[in-house]
Amino acid sequence: MNIQQLEYIIAVDNYRHFSKAAEASFVTQPTLSMMIQKLEEELGVKLFDRSRLPVQPTEIGTRLINQARLALAQLNQIKEIVQEEKGIVKGVFRLAIIPTISPYLLPKLMQVHSENKFDIRIVISELTTAQILKGLANDSIDGGILATPLIEPAISEHPIYYERFFAYVSPMEKALFAKTSLDESDLTSTRLWLLDEVHCFRTQILHLCNLKKRRNGNQSIFTYEAGSIDTLINIVDQNEGLTVIPEMALAHLSEAQKKNVRPFKNSTPVREVSLITRKEFFRERLLNIIIDEVKTAVPLSLQDEAMRKYVVPL
Repeated sequence: MNIQQLEYIIAVDNYRHFSKAAEASFVTQPTLSMMIQKLEEELGVKLFDRSRLPVQPTEIGTRLINQARLALAQLNQIKEIVQEEKGIVKGVFRLAIIPTISPYLLPKLMQVHSENKFDIRIVISELTTAQILKGLANDSIDGGILATPLIEPAISEHPIYYERFFAYVSPMEKALFAKTSLDESDLTSTRLWLLDEVHCFRTQILHLCNLKKRRNGNQSIFTYEAGSIDTLINIVDQNEGLTVIPEMALAHLSEAQKKNVRPFKNSTPVREVSLITRKEFFRERLLNIIIDEVKTAVPLSLQDEAMRKYVVPL
């Protein structure tokens, strides 16, 4: 067994295709297949079910691949420990961002990172909260930007900013539209457009308007499956009802759309946005650079820690 073989089985697990895994590993498919076969012979088990398309790991294969990810991650940490000790901050940081944050944060973050000219390559993907937690567990990503607190024992949370929620009301809702601010109870008085179940933003809105227990009997709730906040805004623009949007989305609205925005009257509901890593992630200097860049990309008005007391639970 060698490091190269472990890298190959991880590649096949990532791509679920021998040819694509070989291409990503910069070897020929016969070479990759032969090396994996030798590993299987050495271990005395089959790691992949080659009769299925896409290729699937066997049950024992899944366990061994997960262990291989952890083993390679710890081997890489040896080099990184030395670099940290020498004050060298460079390498790759694999960052995932949830869909309700990435459109508003990512463009400015990439601009900030480019201007800083650090020897750090950020590889960014857009994933849901569940996918980020899975990615951290199997070491396919290094960190994630999402809503917290999660209270996960294996995760370290690094809060960065606090973002207020605003109602976005259709002009067709004449009674609500006439108000300068809304009560949380107003969210249950008409059609409330929400994202799909996979989005934690939806969960926070259900908490905000106390709908988690009552939603089955509330016929005013409409869900746009696999949607985005921008799509929900467009739906409200063309239909009755309202939705809830995060503060950073306001900058993306037209002047006409900004007239549809209403704050909440009796509370200041916010979401806490953090960068999370595994507990054992130790590249402190690199992590602090990424956190500082996110803070630079976010308005100072959103970085008031006093807003933590208004965080809506997940």
